[in-house]
Amino acid sequence: MKKIVQAIFFTAMIVAFLSPGCTEEARRGLRAIPTAFGNLNEIVVVMDADVWDGPVGDTLRYYYSSAYPLLPQPEPIFDLRHFTPVELSQDPLRKELRTYMIVSNLNDEDSPSTKMIVNDIGEEKARKAKEDKTYNSALGRDKWAKGQLLIYEFAYSEDELIEVLKENFPAVRKRVNQHDEIKVNAYVYLNGENKRLEEEVKENMNVSMRLPSDYFRAPINDEEIIWMRRETDESSSNIILKKIPYTDRSQLSKENIIALRDSIGKQYVSSTLPGTYMQTNDVDLPVLTDVTKINGYYTLEARGIWEIVDDYMGGAFMSCLILNPNTNELLFVDGFLHAPGEDKRNLMQYIEHVIRTIKF
Repeated sequence: MKKIVQAIFFTAMIVAFLSPGCTEEARRGLRAIPTAFGNLNEIVVVMDADVWDGPVGDTLRYYYSSAYPLLPQPEPIFDLRHFTPVELSQDPLRKELRTYMIVSNLNDEDSPSTKMIVNDIGEEKARKAKEDKTYNSALGRDKWAKGQLLIYEFAYSEDELIEVLKENFPAVRKRVNQHDEIKVNAYVYLNGENKRLEEEVKENMNVSMRLPSDYFRAPINDEEIIWMRRETDESSSNIILKKIPYTDRSQLSKENIIALRDSIGKQYVSSTLPGTYMQTNDVDLPVLTDVTKINGYYTLEARGIWEIVDDYMGGAFMSCLILNPNTNELLFVDGFLHAPGEDKRNLMQYIEHVIRTIKF
């Protein structure tokens, strides 16, 4: 009897799905919703072909494909894939990616991209965008698959649209990075955490960190420093911690953070050749600094590249001086990567993700 009821229900569902009166929205509701897939730092740009090939597309590529700071060889901040609305519909898998940016000049009412945006945000909001130029973007979630982020950028002239792309870039970049954090976190902690190493860091540095299971402590003869490493056939990821008494605000300077990493690099980091050591290379590329916060703690952040003196080795680094308000100490953190022949952007983001778990 149970099987008969199930068969009747299944047949009814098929009939309803194929019925002319069944709307596309209702049909979508009957389908299993797929989970979005795609690469880290990838944005699918949906835009008319002539707009992509013109000044608007040039502006978008100028910002979103600009160099990620700072790597030995240039890599873009984001990897861009372009589809027109028609191309997007030609392959169902193109609608199951993770991050989309839909861009259009709404003054072109015949544009497929304009029709797509108006359909998604609604005619009322499209009219609002014409009256209020500060309303020039919108967000959507899970339009075709679970875990999707959709960013709509629009204006009512080409010149205005170019300005919108320029002005909104920092906020959009932050939003995409936040969206990617779930994917980064899943990769970094795929095999869990190294609880034993976390306890050592807590005991010796009075610092809480989430450390991936494949990080291990490098053996060095210095109780004031903890050096943690992750080694694969392709790359070496490193995080060094050192506590420093905070005595003067001048310690929070570019010159001091470079001096700190160079002193540690000269003493502990070398290649297999005798007499070699690591130092900051601020000749080929500048060291960029920024005042920011990590979990609410005042932080001076520096990014640049490093090299091994008297050997052909180098890579990227991210260093931080984090003020511990509880102990009036500075925590020096140096994350650096050696990955010859490999793309380094994502690998540096994985190191940064671990560093940003620091709490006092």
